[in-house]
Amino acid sequence: MDVFRKKDVNEILKYSSPLKRTLRTWDLTFLGIGAIIGTGIFVLTGRGALTAGPALSLSFLIAAICCGFAGLCYAEFASMAPVSGSAYTYSYIAFGEIIAFIIGWDLILEYALGAATVSVGWSGYFVNLLQNLGIHIPTVLTAAAGTTPGVTTFFNLPAFLIVLLITWIISIGITQTKRVNDSMVIVKLAVIILFIVCTIWFIKPHNWVPFSPYGLYSFHGGSAAGIIPAASIVFFSFIGFDSVSSSAEETINPSKTLPRGILGSLLISTVLYIIMTLIMTGVVKYTVFARFLDAPILAVLHSTGQTWLSIIVSVGAILGMTTVILVQLYGQSRITYSMSRDGLFPRFFGSVNPKYQTPFKGTWFFGIVTAIAGGLINLNILSELVNIGTLTAFVLVSAGILWMRHSHPELHRGFRAPGVPVTPIIAILFCLVLIAGLNWETWVRFIVWFAIGMVIYFAYAKRHSKLNPSNSDGSASAKKGAD
Repeated sequence: MDVFRKKDVNEILKYSSPLKRTLRTWDLTFLGIGAIIGTGIFVLTGRGALTAGPALSLSFLIAAICCGFAGLCYAEFASMAPVSGSAYTYSYIAFGEIIAFIIGWDLILEYALGAATVSVGWSGYFVNLLQNLGIHIPTVLTAAAGTTPGVTTFFNLPAFLIVLLITWIISIGITQTKRVNDSMVIVKLAVIILFIVCTIWFIKPHNWVPFSPYGLYSFHGGSAAGIIPAASIVFFSFIGFDSVSSSAEETINPSKTLPRGILGSLLISTVLYIIMTLIMTGVVKYTVFARFLDAPILAVLHSTGQTWLSIIVSVGAILGMTTVILVQLYGQSRITYSMSRDGLFPRFFGSVNPKYQTPFKGTWFFGIVTAIAGGLINLNILSELVNIGTLTAFVLVSAGILWMRHSHPELHRGFRAPGVPVTPIIAILFCLVLIAGLNWETWVRFIVWFAIGMVIYFAYAKRHSKLNPSNSDGSASAKKGAD
C-alpha cells in the first residue's frame, strides 16, 4: 500500500539543509534541560505529591526510566539519520508515511498544547511576582474564562504575550534562541541549587511516613492514586527532551553531539527532580500541598519561614517555564518544517527566511495559534492529552529501533543503543504502563485528534507527498511497502 511508502536513509543523508549549523553538545544539553526542568518542579510536584505521597520521588524515577530507555532509542536514530523531524522522520524511515504523519500530528499536539499549558503556569507565577512588587494586572486578564469558580476572568494576557515574545526570538535565528535559552537555564539551575541548600536542613523524616500511602496503584477519593498514576502525571515534566533531536540540521557533528545532549540533559534533570521531591515532601507533610497546587514550592518556603526566597524562586520558576515554552515552540516549528518539506503540509510551513535562516512563517503561524490557546482556553485537563501523544511517539521510536536493526543492520550509527532488543522493549513496556495510568477521557480526546489527522492526511498529505510517484521530484526516492 502506498500509504506505507518509506524514506530512504541514504537519500536523506544527501540532503543539504538551508538551516544554520551552530549547536554543540553543551547547547543541546542546555536545550534538553530547558525543556525538562520547569513545570515539573514548580507546578506538578504539588499534584503529584497528593497522588503518591512522598513516593513521588519514585514516580519521577519511573517516568525518567521510561524516558531514559526511549532516549537511548532516540539517540541511535539521531545518529543514524541526523535530520530535523525527530520521531516523525524516524517513523518515516522505519514504518512508512502514514505512521510518520500520525506521529507528526501527535508531536504537533505535544508541542503546541504543551507550550500553551506551560504558558498558563508561567502566567500564574508572573502575576504573583508582580503582586509582590506592588503591581496588579486586572483580574479579568489573568486567566481564561471559567478557570477559577466564582472569579470573573476573560483572557490570560500574560500567557498570550510570553508565547508571542518567545515566538519572535525563535523566528529571528537559532543563535539568538541558543543564547537566550543557555542564559535562562544557568539562572534556573542556580535558583534550584539555592533552594536545595537553604531548605535541606528543615527536613523532618517523620513527614516521609508513610512513604507510599496509596501503594503502586489504587483508588482514593474517586480517582486513581499511587506511584503509577503519579508517574503518568509527572511524565509531562520530561516532555520536550525529544525536541533536542529536532535540532539535527542546526547541530555541528550531530551523530555524536545529539546522543550526548539527549542523555546528558535527562540524567541531570532526573537527579534534580528526585532531590527536589524528597526535600519538599520531607519539609512539609504531602497533604499540605492541597493548598498550594499552583505554586507548591511556596508551601515549603512558608513552612521554613524563608519568605525572602519566594521572590527568587518565583523568578526561577518564571525563567524555568520560559525555557520550556521556548524549546517546545522550537520543536513545533521544526516538526512542521520537516512535514512541509516532505509535502505532507503546505509549503508555507517549510518556507525558510533567507535572512534569519529559520522557517519564519510556520514559526509565527503556530506561535500565534499557541498564544491564543494559552489566552483563551482553560488548559487544566490537557496535560494528560499531551502525555498520551508523546508516549505514543516513544513507543513507535523504540519499535523503530527494533525494526531498523533487523532490516538495515548495514547503516552507520554514530551511537548504538546498548542492550537491543531488551532496551527498546523495556521502553515500550514502560510507556504502555504510563498510558494505562491515564483516564478514559484522555483516550477519547486522543481518538478525536487522531481522526482529524486522518482526514487531513487523506484529503491533502497523501496526494501532495514528495514520495507520491505523480510528483516528479519525489518518485526517485520513493520506497514502497515493507522492507
